[in-house]
Amino acid sequence: MSNNLTTIQLREEVKNALDRMKSNKETYEQLIINLMQIAEKQKREQEELMIEGCKEMAKDMIEICKEWEAVDNEGWPEWKP
Repeated sequence: MSNNLTTIQLREEVKNALDRMKSNKETYEQLIINLMQIAEKQKREQEELMIEGCKEMAKDMIEICKEWEAVDNEGWPEWKP
């Protein structure tokens, strides 16, 4: 890991919010890294939920297609007014 340091500018309100979030001994860098890890974890969990939802929808669509195939194979009843 590089020891190069940079300076970033934040509005005072953002710095105050970060101050409220961090513990006494935690650095801003540690806090930001922790927040990034939380965001990444939530992103992965959301992606997994989306994938599971799509899989469930696909199963439902397959079942609907099977039901329509059964109707199509039986033929439509003749319409008699």
